[in-house]
Amino acid sequence: MPSNTRRAAIVGVGQTDFGMLYANKDARRNAHGLAAEALRAAIDDAGMEKDDIDGLVTSWVDYGRMATVLGIRTPRIIYDLHGAGRMSGMAVQQAAALVEAGAADTIALVYGNNGRSVKMRYGGATANPIVAYDTMYGQTSAGAELAMMYRRYQYEYGVPDGALAPIAINNRRNAARNPVAVMRSEISEQQYLDSRYIAEPLRLLDYCIINDGGVALIITTLERARALRKRPVTIAASASRGDLWNFYASPDFFYAACQDVAHRVYGKSGLGPADMDCVQIYDNFTPTVVFSLEGFGFAKQGEGWEWVKGGRIATEGERPLNTAGGHTGESYMQGWAHHVEAVRQIRGEGGERQVANCDTAQYICASPIVSSHVLTGE
Repeated sequence: MPSNTRRAAIVGVGQTDFGMLYANKDARRNAHGLAAEALRAAIDDAGMEKDDIDGLVTSWVDYGRMATVLGIRTPRIIYDLHGAGRMSGMAVQQAAALVEAGAADTIALVYGNNGRSVKMRYGGATANPIVAYDTMYGQTSAGAELAMMYRRYQYEYGVPDGALAPIAINNRRNAARNPVAVMRSEISEQQYLDSRYIAEPLRLLDYCIINDGGVALIITTLERARALRKRPVTIAASASRGDLWNFYASPDFFYAACQDVAHRVYGKSGLGPADMDCVQIYDNFTPTVVFSLEGFGFAKQGEGWEWVKGGRIATEGERPLNTAGGHTGESYMQGWAHHVEAVRQIRGEGGERQVANCDTAQYICASPIVSSHVLTGE
């Protein structure tokens, strides 16, 4: 265990205006520039200087070019992670471990994506080679894989069509309260049901948004954090586990891997599902929320789709979820913006979507690399 003062804390967060970027595509827009804009905001948020940073972890953007753009010449830690959504959780986990081990004192995590402006596709001809085994059957995207997983889930647990509507509706309701969200209008259940299928049984409103944007986090020691501008948000526990094979889909909906990670983060933090004031769940597609809630013990197996009903996941509900609007409402920043929202909720900076008396938050990503953190206010 690290000493109390060497515990890792998030001290700065920054992001771009996703809604503005969505409305104004620009083929000249640069992912590195968006990441730099987000880091500038995170540095200002923390009340520190760029020269305080001695570690740099990047995702989607390469570390060499990013360090050059930022003018960070001699970091003690520097590497990049590829652009998959599961990497945001890994970046936070690894940076926290490096800070706690003394390998660096202040690590910047930066992500930039210009996917909308350059007309990026997350499937079809540009599909990742990992799904090559599925391509001949039309499974050329993670969305198609999730659709097949969810169809199996429906069969096993008797889930009716439209059961994902509360998740999509909640995301859009929260996004309507978020001034930088892409989707600023709420939706009804009928609007959800009327939206076209992309990969049946998943509809358009079950899918994440391809967008431009940048996100940055700054992680340092708790001792250093206490001297900075904002309330420190400590990483009380973090864990991960892979569920890896030739396909994105998991036969048990990532349940075993989620259970293992849940056991470790709850055991280390001394907190459990009932203690989480808000939950930020990686939601590339809405079924992932159901799988996450069940895997981490919020709902029983086969009951997650019912657990989300009745306003339970609303900002004013029992377990507020994806309070900034999630990947179907705020923007698809591949998990990165979920971390920013968790920090802001604990600091009390959520504005109209602020959860009352929020002191704990959990990030969950159920994917081929399952990861989770428990965050607490200092």
